[in-house]
Amino acid sequence: MLQTRVIPALLLKEDFLVKTIRFDKASYIGDPVNTVRIFNELEVDELLFLDITATNEKRTPNFHMLSEIANECFMPLAYGGGLSDFKVVQSIFNIGFEKVVLNSISHITPSFVTQLAEYFGNQSVVASIDVKKNLWGKYEVWSHSGGMNTRKDPVEWAAELEHLGAGEILLTSVDNEGSWSGFDVELTRKVTEVVNIPVIAHGGCGQLSHITDVVKGGHASAVALGSMVVYQKKGMGVLINFPDRDELIFK
Repeated sequence: MLQTRVIPALLLKEDFLVKTIRFDKASYIGDPVNTVRIFNELEVDELLFLDITATNEKRTPNFHMLSEIANECFMPLAYGGGLSDFKVVQSIFNIGFEKVVLNSISHITPSFVTQLAEYFGNQSVVASIDVKKNLWGKYEVWSHSGGMNTRKDPVEWAAELEHLGAGEILLTSVDNEGSWSGFDVELTRKVTEVVNIPVIAHGGCGQLSHITDVVKGGHASAVALGSMVVYQKKGMGVLINFPDRDELIFK
């Protein structure tokens, strides 16, 4: 296991994988099951799948596809998208996923976070926080795939989610997502300073030095990578890949 977890974050839309830029302009990547097979060969420690349309379409997850993913996958799995019902979450765990990622439902029914944490364990519940800067440079939390401004402060919301029982936070900079320009280190640091649970920095990674920056400067416990593990390079074609382990030693 890597001291700093480096987690491919894979976006699902219908039956296939996509990659977005600032939560927009979804581009086709490929078949999720075939992608899992490649990550198995690359010996990735953990995978994160996020269905980016399930909540807004008010539908349950694609259980058939998730079952295929879980049956093929050799590493721990996390899933988010369309999770607003206890029995649906229970089905996700029964399929073989180890963690669920909650975002929009946390704003609608905060007690749902506590319910799941108490039943399945805090370590099984990842609270997702999507953040954008407003015109005045203030950080604000958005929900529903970046379509609804909750007006919440991400630092205060992170502390509240920890209090509710979340065992981990997935912190996404919407402004940086898909940009290859690096993580929002300032945002990450602000959140890590107020919580005692692991924070996964997500959004913007384009090179290994960006991981070092957010781990050292933002005190992130882990990072989630999108573009960097599904494209050859910025502006180039699809290539499922993962950095060599020797390159992922951050001193």
